[in-house]
Amino acid sequence: MGSTPLDRTERFHYLPPMPRAGFVTVAGRPNAGKSTLLNRIVGQKLSITSPKPQSTRERVIGIRTTEDAQLVLLDTPGLLDPRSALQRAMRASALRALDDADVILYLADATQGVPPPFTEAARIPSSPAAPMLTVLNKIDALSDGQRQDVQRAMPDAVPISALTGRGVPALVRMVAERLPESPWLYPEDEIGTQSLRFFTSELLRETALEQLDQEVPYGVACAVEEFREERSPVYIRAVLYVERESQKGIVIGHGGARIREIGRAARQKVEALVGAPVYLDLRVKVLANWRKNPAALRRLGYTLPEG
Repeated sequence: MGSTPLDRTERFHYLPPMPRAGFVTVAGRPNAGKSTLLNRIVGQKLSITSPKPQSTRERVIGIRTTEDAQLVLLDTPGLLDPRSALQRAMRASALRALDDADVILYLADATQGVPPPFTEAARIPSSPAAPMLTVLNKIDALSDGQRQDVQRAMPDAVPISALTGRGVPALVRMVAERLPESPWLYPEDEIGTQSLRFFTSELLRETALEQLDQEVPYGVACAVEEFREERSPVYIRAVLYVERESQKGIVIGHGGARIREIGRAARQKVEALVGAPVYLDLRVKVLANWRKNPAALRRLGYTLPEG
């Protein structure tokens, strides 16, 4: 007697589950820890971090691939009220990332108490279409009593510390469960989609943020004009742009001391990124009022909103 064919239910029972993959937008007010969280999830520093708010100006893309899911993370500029052409470009970048998202992480600073609803924080008329998780960051800075108070007020929020990693593995699992079924969007060994030139520019700007005080760092932009990986050491020619001649003198420093120190510290970061010795040719130039000048912003690679 011949074997009985498997019915449809039994046949599909043996198929492995479909992996999940999609875009995860990390959004929130400035200084909530979005860049630190992306770096923590990816496992490598891709997005610059700074105690100064508004350090992220363009969205940074990082990739975390687990056994059954691929998270393509978008670190966005902080949602703010724009007061310059640069800030309008930053806000537009953040809003585009919300539209692109399969899952949204609304990251809030738990040390600031119970956060406002996302629509209020983002100043948008309605909630985005993608499923959203509210994430309370910096719980390591709270006392046990403060942590319990915030969690009682927001029982559905996910408490984490992006700095220490506390709660982050559970958050990754929760995100993965909400992603659509999909094959990998990128090769599983990739951790970022942007070029080494882009990340080098960001590390240079991060170093300037670390070493410059007051208003000057917010007036600094960076452009990598030449990047030759085939050379040994790797040759990089870059420019730090400032808005005024007085700022140029501050960045250069007495006898060139400040720009040399910025270059030295930045070169160490870039060498860690590219895994090779680097020769960094770093200059300072004035691009007058570039934060308010749409043409200058486009020259520096920013995408401005229409209208």
